[in-house]
Amino acid sequence: MKVTSLDHLVLTVQDLDATVDFYTRVLGMTVSAFGEGRLALKFGTQKVNLHERGNEFEPNARRAQPGSADLCFLTDDPLELWVDHFEQEGVDVVAGPVQKIGALGPMGSIYCRDPDGNLVEISSYPA
Repeated sequence: MKVTSLDHLVLTVQDLDATVDFYTRVLGMTVSAFGEGRLALKFGTQKVNLHERGNEFEPNARRAQPGSADLCFLTDDPLELWVDHFEQEGVDVVAGPVQKIGALGPMGSIYCRDPDGNLVEISSYPA
């Protein structure tokens, strides 16, 4: 028995509108409504479901808190373009570009924070 891939993850957020704005405007994700008023951020074949703090859907993590996640997203675009894009969007680069080791080996990464303070890593593997 083994798992084969990640389908989605859940972020608990303080402000749904600010979160949706950041992930759609800055990271190019799309927002989708599903279920009974739930929101998800979609990219590639994955999604990030959103829980608003105080209105979490059941079941959920025992200690879900806004700003407690470290997320890594992959891109095919050069990291230097991401640095320029972040600057244009008023998003501070926390670190990078730096070399890291991802699930598939060496990769380049830059880091920023979303509105809740989650650490967001944008990474690319060499061609």
